[in-house]
Amino acid sequence: MEHSKWHDLLKKRLPVGYFTQINHFMNEVYAKGTVYPERQNVFKALSVTDYDQVKVLILGQDPYHGAGQAQGLSFSVPDDMPAPPSLQNILKELADDVGVRHHHDLTPWAEQGVLLLNACLTVPAGQANGHANKIWEPFTDAVISLLNDRKDPLVFILWGSYARKKKALISNPHHLVLESPHPSPLSSYRGFFGSKPFSTTNRFLQERGQKSIDWLR
Repeated sequence: MEHSKWHDLLKKRLPVGYFTQINHFMNEVYAKGTVYPERQNVFKALSVTDYDQVKVLILGQDPYHGAGQAQGLSFSVPDDMPAPPSLQNILKELADDVGVRHHHDLTPWAEQGVLLLNACLTVPAGQANGHANKIWEPFTDAVISLLNDRKDPLVFILWGSYARKKKALISNPHHLVLESPHPSPLSSYRGFFGSKPFSTTNRFLQERGQKSIDWLR
């Protein structure tokens, strides 16, 4: 993320010394035990999709906490890993909405301008939400606020109650906010299935003269 536009904008938006605090936190937790994703992938979402490239934000809560799953991109796992339940349901809805995608790695989405951001960027092995309210939320809230400042219309996809709380950061009326229950098996049948976020996003982008996302890549 260094030398990217994200780095420059976030440094201005966050309190002085916040990047140093993040580094200290990471030094501590990675030294103590197993943390996901691998350290070099913590900021991968921002590295793959720079500020000016973002068309869509898909917000997750925190990385997968099983070995080999987390890549630094929300909901994404390597293609050689089984799809976790939430990703299985995302792919089911995608199939019903726009077509079948056989890959579990969502990097091609990120390369097209879909920022796959988790609100917490790290997690201890086997402990979902283990780093919640430690260091990351002011950082990722600043990411969302910076996107809200964008003059060109963006799509914010908020799945589940945690992500939907971030709607308060999205005040610019020319953006589109798509909200639904989370794709996890516990809530997906309460309105996630049938919500058609992928075709709705593309229709919004096309109507505003922007290139749509090839969700099947």
